[in-house]
Order: sequence, then structure tokens, then C-alpha cells
Amino acid sequence: MGQPSDAAFDLATTYVHLEDGGAGTAVPVDAGFWPALMSGETRYPGRLVTASEATADWTHWEIHPAGEELLLLLSGAVEVVMEIGQGERRVALGAGQACLVPRGVWHRVEVREPGRFVFVTYGEGTEHRPL
Repeated sequence: MGQPSDAAFDLATTYVHLEDGGAGTAVPVDAGFWPALMSGETRYPGRLVTASEATADWTHWEIHPAGEELLLLLSGAVEVVMEIGQGERRVALGAGQACLVPRGVWHRVEVREPGRFVFVTYGEGTEHRPL
């Protein structure tokens, strides 16, 4: 799947798989990565570390039923919207701030000022649904 890497790479195009046993591998990502992961065709037991530009509101909800997700905003300003029961909980993040999205909670992001995220996700079982 992936390989250990001692060279620089971009977390937006090469994720890091932090395996439950402690190993870490670089995983090149293409358009089929998330569909294969969400379908169960590809498995990455442990955590995935990714990065992404935050330039526009998400057009979908996301859920990680197998584990919490760490969202670290490196720059910009966003609101993380979590679906809790029949309502929503909003967490405002500025540059350098982070939050944990609880396991099994649908969530999305609204961008207030463009920036860049780092995500640490238990990727297996991830689902998306449209707004």
C-alpha cells in the first residue's frame, strides 16, 4: 500500500498511514483513494494524516464511525459544524487551533477565511452524504 519515506512530500497528495502497531507509511493519493476506503476495498487500520486547503464550505457531511478525528487549522478561520441529536454544535477555529470531532458524529466545515487544515482521521468506515 504505502512505503516508509525519508523524503519531503505534500500531505495533500501523499497521506501518512499511522498503523496501530506504530509503523508509519506514505500513501500516494488519487481520485479513487476515498471511494476505495469508504467501500472497504482498501483498508488502512490506524490513523490517516492528511492536509487540505480550506477555500470553500464543504458541500457534504462526513462521519467517522470508527474513531475521533482531529482537525488542526494551520491558517485561516472556519466553523466546524457537528450534527448533535436534532441540532448543531458549532466550533469556531482560528489559525493554530484544533478540535476533536467525536466518533460517529456527522460534521462539515464552513470557511470564514481561506486557510489550510491538517486532519488526523481513523479513515476506515468513513461516509459522506450531501448537504
